[in-house]
Amino acid sequence: MSDHDARCPVPHGDPSGDSHGDPHSDRRRTAPPGERTTPRVEVRDGVWHVRALPLVRQVLREADATVQAGFSAETARQGLTGDHPPVLYADGPEHRRQRSATAKFFTPATVRRRYRDLMEERADELVERIRQDGGAELSAVTLRYSVEVAAQVVGLTNSDIDGMSRRLERFFSGPVTGSSGAPQRRLPGRLGTVVGAVRPVWAMSAFRLRDVRPAVRARRRQPREDVISHLLQQGYTDREILVECLTYAAAGMATTREFIAVAAWHLLEDDGLRAEYLAAEEPARHGILHEILRLEPVVGHLYRRTTQDLVLEDGEERHEVPAGALLDLYVRQANADPQELGEDARQLCPERSRPKGVRPEVMSFGDGAHRCPGGFIAIQETDVFLQRLLRLPLEFAHPPRVSWVELIAAYEVRDVVLRVGAGQGWREPSPASTAR
Repeated sequence: MSDHDARCPVPHGDPSGDSHGDPHSDRRRTAPPGERTTPRVEVRDGVWHVRALPLVRQVLREADATVQAGFSAETARQGLTGDHPPVLYADGPEHRRQRSATAKFFTPATVRRRYRDLMEERADELVERIRQDGGAELSAVTLRYSVEVAAQVVGLTNSDIDGMSRRLERFFSGPVTGSSGAPQRRLPGRLGTVVGAVRPVWAMSAFRLRDVRPAVRARRRQPREDVISHLLQQGYTDREILVECLTYAAAGMATTREFIAVAAWHLLEDDGLRAEYLAAEEPARHGILHEILRLEPVVGHLYRRTTQDLVLEDGEERHEVPAGALLDLYVRQANADPQELGEDARQLCPERSRPKGVRPEVMSFGDGAHRCPGGFIAIQETDVFLQRLLRLPLEFAHPPRVSWVELIAAYEVRDVVLRVGAGQGWREPSPASTAR
């Protein structure tokens, strides 16, 4: 696809006006400073760095030639015992069987039937609280919201949601690679190292005892239509269920929380886009959210290791990757590949054309065997919340702070302090925007 074919058909520019009309301007808010964007493929220190969209997509679809190597998979596999490897780390026929068995929990029909009402009720409550309080720190609100929705899917419904939110936040508060905005406090030297090592262990133990164990006990007595009940039916041990719950927590709670915050950031900064979003019907709203997610993939890198020789062809370039090689797949760069998505690929355009077969969010939910199964629920949950939040007359108290987390190669958006302004009233929804 040529740059001309892929370029956004609608004029867009940065809301600040500094880059209006410049196809090379960058609307991204979460790109790590200094991260390399070229070349499309390179080998450094024995690692293959892949940034071209067609090649990232190819590698993720090479289920018979690669295995999962991200999310500390290779280290984690060494300590795993039992008959059921975690779905995040499994590959081959066992992984396909696991994914097929749990797919029913994430279909659009299931999401609308089982979780939509919960999303709407919680979003109404949380937004009304923000209105009454005159503002809020958004990342705290979205943590509570995303945890409660994901807990229903997984089956973690026999403990206090606020307490579980705190425990999961402690567990996922891993080391950061850098930050923008206000500096973070750090514990000095050896004390910081010890606390950093002990904290996730303590948090996981608390999560197991206070959240997972009560849920498992309840479902042994009375199974429900959720993931934990399914795992018990498959003979999973308590330890194996704990690992799966942490996997779903990372995917359904931690990452969705971040996306809601960054989507709100974009929509609050762009009055025109926000008005378009609030007036649109659901498919168009989802299209806007998918385009924001393309620009701001929560997980920026995926990793695979080859199990056999692999050939990657990018135009006239041919790359022969040997068996046993580690591939670092740059999701952020693939999502903004100018050869595939146009020279304005770092701008935001919901009407952007894409290569055949490429989804609107491009690689943000992954692809192939390990593609995120909860993509629809994440977008639905974000849309339900933002449709309510953005009708308040909101403004930022100060710019949000962005950090990058090594554990899941993801960004964190914090200090998203919103204030409800007094100069405007509630924006009444149009009939189209409230239609399901």
